[in-house]
Amino acid sequence: MTQPQLLIDTDPGVDDALAILMAYAHADIAGLSIAAGNVGLAHTVRNARTLVDLVGAATPVFAGCATPLVRAPDEDAAFVHGQDGFGDVGFAEPAAMLADEAAALALLRLTRERPGELTLVALGPLTNLALALRLDPSLPGRVPRLVVMGGAVTGHGNTGRVPAEFNIGFDPEAAHVVFEAFPAFDLVDWEATLRHAFDDAEFDGWLAAGDRRADFFRRIVATARRYNAKHDRHGLVAADALAMAVALDPSIVTRSETRAVAVELDGRLTRGATVVDWKARLGRPAQANIVLEVDQMRFAAMVRRALGVPG
Repeated sequence: MTQPQLLIDTDPGVDDALAILMAYAHADIAGLSIAAGNVGLAHTVRNARTLVDLVGAATPVFAGCATPLVRAPDEDAAFVHGQDGFGDVGFAEPAAMLADEAAALALLRLTRERPGELTLVALGPLTNLALALRLDPSLPGRVPRLVVMGGAVTGHGNTGRVPAEFNIGFDPEAAHVVFEAFPAFDLVDWEATLRHAFDDAEFDGWLAAGDRRADFFRRIVATARRYNAKHDRHGLVAADALAMAVALDPSIVTRSETRAVAVELDGRLTRGATVVDWKARLGRPAQANIVLEVDQMRFAAMVRRALGVPG
């Protein structure tokens, strides 16, 4: 079977790291375009290069936007991921080099060079993708599939603004640009990731049985696991990994609904919320295939392979 061809926009981040390890285990990666989000751009770029070193790849890493399009962010996620985004382990300076091309320009160039070939997987704030769209609105016509990890489709977000999910809430204007531009995309929201968390003891077994990738992930995820345990989040929540599973194998989805989804930009309490027109009241095109359930056993098998677990 031909491996999926991916172009990944991301803000590594612990759960981004697991998703990227999954991508390397199951797909060919044309490039990693990097934005600020979980932590600042200097850290997210370095973390991407660290991952490239870990897997021994030659994937180009493109630095993108250091800030949202319009407003400064209310918060980052260092309190979950560590100040450096990788659990403050203190890894050595990576050897992988940073490409001399801006992320938005790389997104445009790679999709022009390989039109109709690359699945675009957006795991972080959508700033780079929105900037690329403003430079070239024809981009969606070259991308056969876009998978977005973001949103909270019934308002159970994970930011200081109750309905908002982090990736969308970090740069709502960028999300608005992307959601308006793409006629169809898969949306894997925060609430779906909570429903598909892994049992802690089972995940610990995978980490013990895996190879150097499992050891690496065990080290970087410790800070996030402590945070989750203190805040009543049960199990190993692998948000970006779930989106990556959907990107790698669409048949893993067992239940989804296609609806019009928009992003709230102005609400004092709701800025960054993903607003779903569940009853088709507004007459807007239904562009988002909202992933509600996946085959958990197949998802788990994909994660185990990414961690080097035998069998």
